[in-house]
Amino acid sequence: MKVILAGGGKALYFLGLTFLSKRHSVTVISRSAAECTRLARQLEATIVHGDASDPRILEEAGAREADVVLSATPSDPDNLIISQMARLRFQVPRAVALVNDPDNQRIFQDLGIDAISTSLTVASLIEQRVMLDQVTNLIPAGEGKVQISEISLNEESPVVGRQLAEIGLPKDSLVAVVIRDGQTLIPRGTTDLRAGDRVLVVTLSEAHGPALKILTGRSA
Repeated sequence: MKVILAGGGKALYFLGLTFLSKRHSVTVISRSAAECTRLARQLEATIVHGDASDPRILEEAGAREADVVLSATPSDPDNLIISQMARLRFQVPRAVALVNDPDNQRIFQDLGIDAISTSLTVASLIEQRVMLDQVTNLIPAGEGKVQISEISLNEESPVVGRQLAEIGLPKDSLVAVVIRDGQTLIPRGTTDLRAGDRVLVVTLSEAHGPALKILTGRSA
C-alpha cells in the first residue's frame, strides 16, 4: 500500500515508522526543511519538502498512485484542503485527517473524509479508564457510533451469579463473548456470569453508559 503523510512533528515520524514496519510504501510531506532533513536520516521513506495543500506538491509526492493520504497538520482548514484535493483531484481511495478541533469532526465526515479527533478519542479513553477501572479495552467503531468494551467482572459486579437473560441489558447492547479461564465462550441467555469472567460488550453509543452500569454497578 502506498501511503502519503502530510504534516509535521513527532506524530508524523511515528506514523511513518508504523507504516514502514508493516512494509508499506511511505512518502512524507513537510513544510520544514530541517524536519525533512531529519526524517530523511531517520526513515526509509520518500521525503518531500513543501506545502501539501499545493496540488503540485501532492502530485510530486505521488498522489495519483496513492492508496491513502493522511493529513496531520496543526491547521484543520489545511487538513480539509489536503484531504479534499486528494479525493477529488487525485482520486485517492481514502483520505484521512486528524482533526484538532472536535467540533470540526462532523464537517469532515459529511464531506466524505475519515476524520479522527485525537482529543475526543483520548478524552473518552481516559474518562472510561478513570471511572471504570474494570474496563480494560475500549474501541470506538462505526465512525464513533459503536463502542466495543472488554469488562472484567469481580465479586462486586451485580451481574455475577446471574444468567445473561436475567440481567436486562438495554436495547442496542449485547454481550458478544465471555472469556473464562482462558476459554472463549459465545454466550446464550442461559449462560451464567462469574467473577473473573471477561466479557466483550458491543453497544451503540447511547446504550454504552447504561450497559456498563448494569454490568459493573458504576456509572460511566
